[in-house]
Amino acid sequence: MKPTLLIAATAALGLLAGCAGQVEPQYPPKALKDIQASTTVKPLWQAEVGDGLGQAGYPITPARDGNRLFAADAEGHVEALDTESGALRWEVDLASPVSSGLTAVADTLYLGTRNGEVLALDQADGSVRWRARVNSEVLAAPQPNQQLLVVQAVDGSVTALDRASGEQRWLYAGPRPSLTLRGTGTPRVIDPVTFVGFADGRLTTLDNRSGQPLWERRIAVPQGRSEIERLVDLAGQPVLTPDGRLFVTSYNGRLAALDATTGEIRWARELSSYRTPVLVGDFLFVVNAASHIVALDANSGNERWQLEALEGRSLTDPAFADGRLVVGDYAGYLHLIDARGGEIVGRTEVDGSGISVRPLTDGRRVYALADDGTLEALELRP
Repeated sequence: MKPTLLIAATAALGLLAGCAGQVEPQYPPKALKDIQASTTVKPLWQAEVGDGLGQAGYPITPARDGNRLFAADAEGHVEALDTESGALRWEVDLASPVSSGLTAVADTLYLGTRNGEVLALDQADGSVRWRARVNSEVLAAPQPNQQLLVVQAVDGSVTALDRASGEQRWLYAGPRPSLTLRGTGTPRVIDPVTFVGFADGRLTTLDNRSGQPLWERRIAVPQGRSEIERLVDLAGQPVLTPDGRLFVTSYNGRLAALDATTGEIRWARELSSYRTPVLVGDFLFVVNAASHIVALDANSGNERWQLEALEGRSLTDPAFADGRLVVGDYAGYLHLIDARGGEIVGRTEVDGSGISVRPLTDGRRVYALADDGTLEALELRP
């Protein structure tokens, strides 16, 4: 979602959204400059997925499982496509409007809706396996482990559902400040615990047996005079490494590396971001609130490089494909950045409606969904 439309209040969402167009953005978008492209982008196929993300720009990120690609629009139209050819395998129209990113795992597709439902669809034909109710609208993609599906709703609540039946296992009532970013963090779920970030700047680890907190850590502290200046949402998804490190972003706060077992902070630096980072080897890549792309040493937090050429262009969460970072922007361009040096090495326009959700990547292949529902598969060529 574009930064000018991100801020929402429980009681005054419509007012703030209506005023957004009259406010000068903090970071006006920089014009694109010519580049020396060393990577070309070959279009493979294109499809149209319903009516797109809707006027509210719901973060309906596609999902892939094997050779199936799943995408949906804000009105509840869901499609399954062949990743190689783009051929339509099936399509269904749900009775509920979709609002969350999609999650595809173990022959099931999970999604959340504006009216607080969570649905499990059969990947084979799109039939509904079960429906469950949670406290409020769901914007974050539901997150599974072996037994549970964990859902964070916009009221801050976290609900664990049985993956097979949709029955509620536990409910954790998280905090909900009066003014937050439009959206929530996305939990990181493993078998024993769930790591979840909240709008008050706290990261909490929940025991998946009961939903009880094991530890919590303050990542960002509200500062400033106005409510907007005091926003400290943990709106991205924590990144967890096999050796037990957690990387967490916060808006108007810090980027922090923590020990996943104890919550002890290993390092932290001032950096405002509402995006999910991506970790590649010892490099941690973050898109900050100004749409600068920052590369950090994951072990120390020291900056390796920073790209400011795309400032103000409302970049998506970064993805990684064959040595390059991939980000979309508000004007519908897909940008390719050399992950080692930080130079822009390629660019292509997908659709003028804009790209708000993170591209999917698989080797050299990229799947980009534009805001109007245009879904394009591309191949990167050096």
